[in-house]
Amino acid sequence: MINLKFDLKNFLKSLKTNESTISMVFGALVVVVVLVFVVNYFKDKNGQTLPGALTTNGTKEYIVVKGDTLWSIAQDAYGDGFKWKDLAIANGLDTSTLEIGQKLVIPEMATVVSTEQTISSSSYTVVAGDSLWQIAVRSYGDGYAWTRIATANGLANPNLIHAGNMLTLPR
Repeated sequence: MINLKFDLKNFLKSLKTNESTISMVFGALVVVVVLVFVVNYFKDKNGQTLPGALTTNGTKEYIVVKGDTLWSIAQDAYGDGFKWKDLAIANGLDTSTLEIGQKLVIPEMATVVSTEQTISSSSYTVVAGDSLWQIAVRSYGDGYAWTRIATANGLANPNLIHAGNMLTLPR
């Protein structure tokens, strides 16, 4: 037992003398780990790497992975989660439900074509499935203009519109 204490004491003594070397090694390790995280972060943000992304014949495809939503895919692909609707239209999706392994086409934003007709009149009758966002896109070409419609129509709850409602579209 005394022999073990003596060896432990010498070992601790040798660690104390090499304290600066051990600190430098751990410091360098921390710097390397941080650099790896920073490089990966910016590499993903610049659109160079999109997890699950494939390119075939000039068309970008995306394979859905666990935890993906149309919003998160649009955020990664275009830097704007609000473009999820364009992804849904381009892929013929009725809902935002995705399945792991599902292939989605990631179109260039200029090639996304809506099959919905534009609204040029100053009033609009709501149909089933409409939202203020969709109506604003069709009326003004800008989904964020839904607030103008809500304000002009005095809507207390802009998420609650019904088929048959007549909305005024300020021009």
